[in-house]
Amino acid sequence: MTDKTHYEALQVATDASADDIKRAYRKMARKYHPDITPGPKAEATFKAAGAAYDVLRDPEKRAAYDKYGADWDQPHPEPKPQSGSRWDSGFAFEDRDVDPQMFRDFFGQGQGARSMQPDQHARIEISLEDSIEGRSLPLSMQMPQLDKSGRVTMTRRDISLRIPKGAMPGQQLRLQGQGARGGDLFVEIAFKPHPIYQVEGRDLYVVLPVTPWEAALGGKVKMPTPTGAVDLNIPKNAGQDQKLRLRGRGLPGVAKGDLYAVIRIVNPPKLSEKARELYQNLAHEHTFNPRSKLGV
Repeated sequence: MTDKTHYEALQVATDASADDIKRAYRKMARKYHPDITPGPKAEATFKAAGAAYDVLRDPEKRAAYDKYGADWDQPHPEPKPQSGSRWDSGFAFEDRDVDPQMFRDFFGQGQGARSMQPDQHARIEISLEDSIEGRSLPLSMQMPQLDKSGRVTMTRRDISLRIPKGAMPGQQLRLQGQGARGGDLFVEIAFKPHPIYQVEGRDLYVVLPVTPWEAALGGKVKMPTPTGAVDLNIPKNAGQDQKLRLRGRGLPGVAKGDLYAVIRIVNPPKLSEKARELYQNLAHEHTFNPRSKLGV
């Protein structure tokens, strides 16, 4: 293993299971969410945990990271393909390493030209909002071509990629005929870490801070959703980490995902004398002992 940064960001061992990684990420995200723990250090920890989870939750990405470390998503030399195998034509080469005849054959110029149309593969990171709204995004690619003198050059090609509503991480979009030499282009979808929402399948999770009195008394509070704020009814005596579900507010699709608000009770950073007096009166009036089951 060449790099352990992502494992350290989630505070897990390098042989952690997928469930261990998921639990660790949710714990870190809740603890260091900007709404819960403000400050640049907490924000950096939150972002690092999100970036680590994006890689380690995917078996293929994790395997590449374990092998190549921080450069896991960069092109790496591959074994020579066997007859009949698929290969990726999206690598860039320096001219001095290229056999011009190979590319003339590749482009169908010269004897022994290949008839196959190689597919290309790319990966794009989109925002959660891109998936929810279904947007068109620009995609730039470097593709090989032959100039008039037969030299291989790389040219930039700009493509407009339509993201379907409800696109999921790991989903591949096929652009027929958009690859090199008329082949297809397959674009894998990945999500950027979101500052508010956690994505699990088609469900979304948001940590919702509430005051002690909002949790105790219940009532309506403002809650963010990807399509705008709504009023959420907090039940009386709401508990820490209690989940409240908003049906159909997750990722769109044939079966819409849900949006879960995870209650996080937050004390005010500073109490006024009046507020402190009210808390003291509550302590004297109420006989509730949350430690009674501990025998104390």
